[in-house]
Amino acid sequence: MKRQGLPLAAALTAALLSTPVPAAENGAPASLAPIPRFQEEAATAGIQHSYDGAWEFFVGGGVAVFDCNGDRFPDVFLAGGKSPAQLYVNASTTSGPLKFDRSGSGLSDKQSRNVLGAYPLDFDNDDILDLVLLRLGENLLLRGRGDCRFEVANRTLGFDGGRAWTTAFSATFEAGLAYPTLAFGNYVDRSAPGSPWGTCHDNALVRPVTTGTGAVSYPEAQRLSPGYCALSMLFTDWNRSGEASLRISNDRHYYRGGQEQLWAVPPGRPPRPYRKSDGWQHLKIWGMGIASIDLDVDGFPEFALTSMGDTKLQKLDDEADETVPIYRDIAFDLGVTAHRPYRGDDLKPSTGWHSEFQDVNNDGLWDLFIAKGNVEAMPDFAAYDPDNLLLGQWTGKFVEAGEGAGIALDRRGRGAGMADFNADGLLDLIVVNRSAPVSLFRNLGRGSADAPKPLGNWLAVEIRQPRQGNIKAVGAKISVKTGNRTVVKDVQVGAGHASGQMGFIHFGLGVAERANVRVRWPDGDWSHAYRVFANGHVIIERGAEKVKLWYPE
Repeated sequence: MKRQGLPLAAALTAALLSTPVPAAENGAPASLAPIPRFQEEAATAGIQHSYDGAWEFFVGGGVAVFDCNGDRFPDVFLAGGKSPAQLYVNASTTSGPLKFDRSGSGLSDKQSRNVLGAYPLDFDNDDILDLVLLRLGENLLLRGRGDCRFEVANRTLGFDGGRAWTTAFSATFEAGLAYPTLAFGNYVDRSAPGSPWGTCHDNALVRPVTTGTGAVSYPEAQRLSPGYCALSMLFTDWNRSGEASLRISNDRHYYRGGQEQLWAVPPGRPPRPYRKSDGWQHLKIWGMGIASIDLDVDGFPEFALTSMGDTKLQKLDDEADETVPIYRDIAFDLGVTAHRPYRGDDLKPSTGWHSEFQDVNNDGLWDLFIAKGNVEAMPDFAAYDPDNLLLGQWTGKFVEAGEGAGIALDRRGRGAGMADFNADGLLDLIVVNRSAPVSLFRNLGRGSADAPKPLGNWLAVEIRQPRQGNIKAVGAKISVKTGNRTVVKDVQVGAGHASGQMGFIHFGLGVAERANVRVRWPDGDWSHAYRVFANGHVIIERGAEKVKLWYPE
């Protein structure tokens, strides 16, 4: 059966034109999305950290954004490269300036070094978030003990962290397995003859095994071969089958004969790569990061792929069979190529890293953030390459707003995360930079630090499955409807660049004062509709008649 429909740009335009366009403050139609104003506050917030090291740390530089002490304010764990990784606990007051306290994490000095990235995940289902650390050397599973303390769980879980150069990660909960399946993406094999050229390491898939006593372990990894120097990966249900596949974005700078990859991961069976005979199209890019969102709410996610040169935005082709992953690039049509710096006189190509879809101005349209920065001193690519903030428009296209938003700093961005650090309903931004201080931007809305002003209305949603495995409901889909318009977002672990986050999921509501929220749980069951008011934090537990409300102190 073929997928029928309009091209995405036309479909988006038709859908959006059927929705009332918000009026500007003077009563005229708003032709452009409102631009939020960000203020850099890392130093005043107490964060002093940078990611550095030799060429092994030209890539990586991630941040995990998650709540490690149970207060529901997002904390951050920052990769340091050759320097120690560092945990910062959120001490911000509601709607006030950002504030973080440096904290010990329980790691030894040796364990905290050579960290390239970090992802939060409750891998032992105790309702306390854990961390997965990607390292140059042994990867670490850190079990959360509460109160922002961690212990290395490799030995107790039988997990072999390996000795590779690990630069990508994703996780999913497969049917019938209580613990998550973990995927690790590796970069150059430095010990191979001819390194680094054409010596990409194989990647690894690690499934949990339950013993006769009920204990769970990760005894053996399955090789995903060939590997093509992965820099980002994501478990995604790309075809609405209910079964996650693994997308891998690869860096063509070092591989020979490589390409972007999609692996089928059927439960209980060995994974296999999609090939040309399956309809998978050969695509070679300097792949850095992945972000996914269902822009036109047709059930099939789009994928933003960052690289050296430009950004791809892939959509499943309208004429493709749903069993055949044929994609077309719509980045140029929607204005998200981001192929050159938007500020300054350097016309050389950009270098994109972390990518993330969020609604930063609360207008109900998805925006795209891209962290930018030269690998080190590559003369063929832009030296001054500010981060992108591409705001979604009611026409279905995107418009660059990085300079107006105040995020166009002269730094080399790597990993990043967007979260509401001070619980004011506005998404803030943290960016890890190569050999430069971390950037921490507070979202001021339309105003200033002295007089911040709101943008649109918003809703923050947390979902939970407390009486079964996968408490955080990884693999679920959250649907938010206002009027005759619906937006959806998946609960995923992976993507970005060496950076992950877990916590409240943010939705902009525009002028709507109420919303209907439904959850499609990981096993495919849908919840009933929850009618909620705007501008609040709601917690939905599976099977509950009503939502719970959380009020930040």
